[in-house]
Amino acid sequence: MPLKIIGAAPGRTGTVSLMTALEHLGFGPCHHMKACIENPQQTQWFLDAANGLPVDWHEVFQDYQAAVDWPASAYYRTLLDTFPDALVIFSDRPPEAWYHSVAKTIYQVVPSLPLWLRKLVPHLDRWAKMVHLTIWKNELSDRFEDQAHAIEFFNDRLAEVRRVVPPDQLLVHAATEGWAPLCTFLKVEIPSIPYPRSNESAQLQRVVKILKALNYVPHILTIAALGIIVMLVAY
Repeated sequence: MPLKIIGAAPGRTGTVSLMTALEHLGFGPCHHMKACIENPQQTQWFLDAANGLPVDWHEVFQDYQAAVDWPASAYYRTLLDTFPDALVIFSDRPPEAWYHSVAKTIYQVVPSLPLWLRKLVPHLDRWAKMVHLTIWKNELSDRFEDQAHAIEFFNDRLAEVRRVVPPDQLLVHAATEGWAPLCTFLKVEIPSIPYPRSNESAQLQRVVKILKALNYVPHILTIAALGIIVMLVAY
């Protein structure tokens, strides 16, 4: 199926809420970074794209009506060229709040991944490489820790989106605005339920803590093994 909705904003801009909202409105499945975590082929396609290799975007999104969040948003211009009738949504939030949210969550994930786990699970290693290349290198030029540069990236992305996307195909939408602007843009009825609110930040911070703890597993196993050897020798 042709992609109907393209998210042009980076991650940590309410993309989980937007994904949930779009799927509730009938524009699902909606592609999100979660799709790459769950599907090794998705990770491989986006790793190829990050390395500058040709990718068949029709094949990538053949099972999706919408795509939001990184990694798809990094290619929003290419996707709009591929699916020229698609609508574009930029999920907006204050740049400073966006920066601090990214810094406390997704920026911590790949560095926290234990090396032993990446070696044990090749898909996880490919996913980590894809995230690093797509987001931190290609999008943010390996300068995310330079807050001024990162915020400039965010502002420039929004300005670029406003410049290159035809006005009648673009919605800049903040989660705090709720259903009304989104439903008006998509020409669908406003649901009777509240607009989705995701607490993904807290979940990601818990994941980072778990990953950091897992880095100590080899050391614990080594100490345990040495203890067993000592006991056997003494026996």
